[in-house]
Amino acid sequence: MNPTFGFIGTGNMGSALVRAAAQAMDAKHITLADQCAEKAAALAKEIGCTSTDVKTLAQNCYYIFLGVKPQVMESMLSDIAPVLASRQDRFVLVSMAAGLSIADIRRMAKSDYPVIRIMPNIPASVGGGVILFDCSENVKAEEISAFRENMRFAGLVDPLPEKLIDAGSALSGCGPAFVCLFVEALADGAVACGLPRDKALAYAAQTLAGTATMLLKTGIHPGQLKDAVCSPGGTTIAGVMAMEESGFRAGAMDAVMAAYQRTLELGK
Repeated sequence: MNPTFGFIGTGNMGSALVRAAAQAMDAKHITLADQCAEKAAALAKEIGCTSTDVKTLAQNCYYIFLGVKPQVMESMLSDIAPVLASRQDRFVLVSMAAGLSIADIRRMAKSDYPVIRIMPNIPASVGGGVILFDCSENVKAEEISAFRENMRFAGLVDPLPEKLIDAGSALSGCGPAFVCLFVEALADGAVACGLPRDKALAYAAQTLAGTATMLLKTGIHPGQLKDAVCSPGGTTIAGVMAMEESGFRAGAMDAVMAAYQRTLELGK
């Protein structure tokens, strides 16, 4: 397939996916639209693609990425529903709205269109992201393959049953914010010990990146790697004990569960 990709909404997440798609396909097959036409035009100029209005995009693109906030999804789909209904050719809606199911998107679009529901995260903009996805029953195998092929530069593109996507998003979608808090806290601790701020941030970020890479490449359980670093009576186990006393793990678990609950609320 040599499909056209249209992105409605060029905020942080939409822009990240646009940049990933532009690495996998000819930019002439990418079209952007945004409520702020100037924003879409600026990104289109950067990428080398075109920008247009929402209805024109909905009329012409094969994959239509719906990158608007959940709270405005219904009004946006209501506006383009007549355009979609008038099309004689095939197209696929790709929703990235937190808390909105495939059934919700079809109801708002007023038809049982093929829908791919995705939950990406912001590191997709640098090729280190996660895109969780599931599809309605009428998305074809070749459409799934083309979607995955053209999103491959975003990072991990992983199928997940829709019933688990909200939970997965609470981790991968919200997780970058949690990780940044952790990196900043590590750096603050090092600054308190006398390390310059720029060095502290660089060391914290690289330590996190390196450890994550090691876990992914080796498949080792994080507890096993933690134990390997903790010498008996040593410095690391003293720090681990301090983290446990501060409720670090419980706090991290609570953050994911709070994000999950909020996702469910947004979908109501």
